[in-house]
Amino acid sequence: MSDLYAVVPAAGIGARMQADRPKQYLSILGKTILEHTLDQLLSFPKFKKIIVVISKEDDYFSGLDFSNHVKVEICQGGKERYDSVLNGLTHLKKMGAEDDALVMVHDVARPCIKQVDLLNLYHSDSHTGAILGLQVRDTMKRTDEHGNIIKTVERNNLWHALTPQMAGLNILYKAISKSLADGVNITDEASALEYIGKSPKMVAGDPSNIKITRPDDLALAQAYLEKTLSANESSDV
Repeated sequence: MSDLYAVVPAAGIGARMQADRPKQYLSILGKTILEHTLDQLLSFPKFKKIIVVISKEDDYFSGLDFSNHVKVEICQGGKERYDSVLNGLTHLKKMGAEDDALVMVHDVARPCIKQVDLLNLYHSDSHTGAILGLQVRDTMKRTDEHGNIIKTVERNNLWHALTPQMAGLNILYKAISKSLADGVNITDEASALEYIGKSPKMVAGDPSNIKITRPDDLALAQAYLEKTLSANESSDV
């Protein structure tokens, strides 16, 4: 199989967390969210390099142990998430990654990603796109701008999109570049791939792969991480 890389956009400020620092540098169980996320990615041996995309004004990353890790490189982020992802892909190209290399883009605020999910996504071996997702279980409603229900949405074949999202380096680079050039609003890597006519595969992921967005997400992430750490300790005995 092709070489595998990860791009972790981490240039955001996480305003909804209402904290004194970007949310990726908030602490859970004695480590920052970013460190937990990198712990999980670096535990997956298939990654050749992990590109962490940080803000120009970032004063925190250099103080982490991972800043000197042989598999971790940094590059400067952009104004929006998709700008940062594109910068990460550009960095991979500049460092000599092959056009057909596989790239997983993973949210920095998803520290509970499981190794089995990374493996299942990797084994999809899809250069035209594959993402982790969680099938919708609840009844879905669409409302108008005033909050009035106007439609019940059929939940069959409806999924919550998670990360990582994976594609071939050159295909993903072209998809995001064209989307931005055409002024298309892309919400994730899959939507950019869809815009250029690709149909990414959906790979079922674990519900614990939550994104930390608001303050109350920290407690839930901590519970999942404690469970993972406990399971790892038990397997070492």
